[in-house]
Amino acid sequence: MWIIDRFEGEYAVIESGGTTFNIPKSVLPEKAKEGDCIDVCINTEETKHRKEKVNSLMNKLFRNK
Repeated sequence: MWIIDRFEGEYAVIESGGTTFNIPKSVLPEKAKEGDCIDVCINTEETKHRKEKVNSLMNKLFRNK
């Protein structure tokens, strides 16, 4: 879980597990505010779809040489 500690210009300062880091505010939900908790998850279906697409493109590229 990430906690929005504060905003500094175009960045959000995120706290997670005692560590802080910055991310662009633009990647957060529009209504996110200081103190909000954000869950981060992996979209396994989208990951699988993208890997299949890349593999297909690579196969097409290398078969044509």
